[in-house]
Amino acid sequence: MLNYFIGRSLGPRVFTSERTWLLNKKYLEEAHRFYEKHGGKTIILARYIPIVRTFAPFVAGVAYMGLRRFTIYNILSAILWIGSLLGAGYFLGKLPFVQENFSIVVYGIIAITLLPPTFAFIYRKAFIYKG
Repeated sequence: MLNYFIGRSLGPRVFTSERTWLLNKKYLEEAHRFYEKHGGKTIILARYIPIVRTFAPFVAGVAYMGLRRFTIYNILSAILWIGSLLGAGYFLGKLPFVQENFSIVVYGIIAITLLPPTFAFIYRKAFIYKG
């Protein structure tokens, strides 16, 4: 929630001009449209992707995602995140393979969490930004 409020308060100050060398108001408008359409899914799925989890609430604040909507999805994502990790830990922790190869399992989890943003990046580069 704090990250959302920081983004919400900094957004108007950072994007005061139409175009700066680092930030472009066009990107803010694109982010706003994206969060209007996919904001709920983004907040929920961001919990499962380590780096995205840090930036998604901030960008939601900058993009003026509604506070009530953000709060609902943030609480829902926290419940799903905690429930899924506790459940997975309970069931997977009993498996002999996981107990004997815990390092490999951790590396596998990291690799799996990096797949969605990697595929999205490749898709955007290959199909959307041609030319």
